[in-house]
Amino acid sequence: MTEIIELTEEQSEELNEALEEFDTEHITYRMEGSVCLGMQKDGELIAGVNAYVTCFKILYIETLFVQEEYRRTGLGKQLITELERRAKKMGVNLIRVDTFDWQGKDFYLAMGYELAGQYTCEEDGYSEYFFLKRI
Repeated sequence: MTEIIELTEEQSEELNEALEEFDTEHITYRMEGSVCLGMQKDGELIAGVNAYVTCFKILYIETLFVQEEYRRTGLGKQLITELERRAKKMGVNLIRVDTFDWQGKDFYLAMGYELAGQYTCEEDGYSEYFFLKRI
């Protein structure tokens, strides 16, 4: 008889390893790397971006943040432009990012990212957007 159980940390790792082994049949190469950039003023971190390579030469932007008083000054654009330059140099050919409606939807559109999908959760009052950019 099968049953649903709570996984231990060890079982969770075992599950991840099984998926990774299965994926090797379809992902014929691996690429590693990350791009983590920040901007500071007077020693204070005011903006930054963190991204890491997944599979198939895809760079996933995990975090892009600019302190409120520095928004709409071009810092985000500078960070993304440099991230894209470094990604291309690494051999990345696609960048992906997701964002909520109160975050960077219009920013990514202005930076040339393609809206690949979205959904709205009306009961909780938000929308999420998924973007891609081929470089």
